[in-house]
Amino acid sequence: MRADEIRDMTADDIESRIRELEEERFRLLFRSATEPLEDPLRLRVIRRELARFKTVRREQRTQRGSV
Repeated sequence: MRADEIRDMTADDIESRIRELEEERFRLLFRSATEPLEDPLRLRVIRRELARFKTVRREQRTQRGSV
């Protein structure tokens, strides 16, 4: 998902998506310790998506604070 698409989402949607991604990342990390993953690059994709969502969340919070 691109950053401009994330900016169109509401704050609640962003927060829920962050929680979903963090949960999926935790499960994949846990599973990777016991067995090989089908798609090991999925962890990288999740990490980057989390960074995008958190960056947009931070942008929105700083904009609200300065307005």
